[in-house]
Amino acid sequence: MINLELPQKLLTVQKMSHQVASGVFRPISRKYDRIEHCDTPEELKPIAQMMAAMRPSRAKKEARPEDGSTVNGANLSGIVGAEELCWGDVGLLLSIPGSGLGNAAIMAVGTPEQKEEFGKLYCAMAITEPGAGSDSAAVSTTARLEGDEWVLNGEKIYCTAGQRCDAIVVWATLDKSKGKAAIKSFIVPQGAPGMSLVRVEDKMGLRISDTAALSFDECRIPKTNILGSAEVADTEEARKKAFGGVMQTFDNTRPQVAAMALGVARAALEIARELLEKEGVKADYSKSLYNSSAIEAELYRMEADLDAARLMTYKAAWMADNGQPNSKEASMCKAKAGRMGNQVTLKCVELCGELGYSERFLLEKLARDSKIIDIFEGTQQIQQLIVARNLLGLSSRELK
Repeated sequence: MINLELPQKLLTVQKMSHQVASGVFRPISRKYDRIEHCDTPEELKPIAQMMAAMRPSRAKKEARPEDGSTVNGANLSGIVGAEELCWGDVGLLLSIPGSGLGNAAIMAVGTPEQKEEFGKLYCAMAITEPGAGSDSAAVSTTARLEGDEWVLNGEKIYCTAGQRCDAIVVWATLDKSKGKAAIKSFIVPQGAPGMSLVRVEDKMGLRISDTAALSFDECRIPKTNILGSAEVADTEEARKKAFGGVMQTFDNTRPQVAAMALGVARAALEIARELLEKEGVKADYSKSLYNSSAIEAELYRMEADLDAARLMTYKAAWMADNGQPNSKEASMCKAKAGRMGNQVTLKCVELCGELGYSERFLLEKLARDSKIIDIFEGTQQIQQLIVARNLLGLSSRELK
């Protein structure tokens, strides 16, 4: 029997996260959207301290029940919390110290020593380059070993939290001619010799979340700062496995990005319903879709789309918690939720007319914020490619 209700422990996470979203994020959302470039907001520092205190218990691996029953663990808990927090403000969520994508990578594949040294820091991740966007295998930043140090050279762009973070997980290749197998991740502390901040981007949405361009010019880091093995695989199967390990982080984080879209879309829908009800337009669920007004029908469709995306996202996170391969499901929920978030927020702006377009309400901001969610951590097209490869049993070389 399928139970689609959240258990009590996740309802508690949901309630606590909503309290932060409504009590902390919403009141300062417009303020920091207008400020855009600044240090970490003071209002977020107590939230970061609270999350840091909770992290040790979350880091413990949940034991599999001996009776074979399922686990609702850290991944599903993170999804529930992220949706609520992004109902408040997705940019502020991404600005909480200690919640960077690099932290997820270190906790997923780092050694115990690396987790101890860097796990409690605020770690960003730098993948995208001027010539390598969603195609992660096209990374051209290089890393070479000199004695007890790795030396990095290259440029990274669109690095979330690249200015404010304590360290950055940088993707680089040991040998461009070896393709995916030679791509490795390196932990680069902020201020490392040879690393420099080129600029912080002005953006359409998520303005409070700093997005940096970084340069690495003979940047030197300790030999122990590589995530995973430094060996370059020499067979096709080994190459696929090696790059798959590097990409494994996304199987956990893409559902988190999908949850961001859920929160943003739900916030827009709630505001739109409230505004429309003041004008006498209220959804009447006793009527069928085809006996409803055009605006009511749009609301029904958006609600259904939101629920579908939520269920797909929950499934991908649940699979991760229960040790099931979820690469296909992670990409499916990211593609579905990312597209849904764009469509729902823009439709809400449209339905509310000048109130949706003005800054009197958050609808226009939610629409701006929603766009990047469909792009970062793999565009719509990349997610569809991953799903197609999984369904057809084809490699990236066979299906591009």
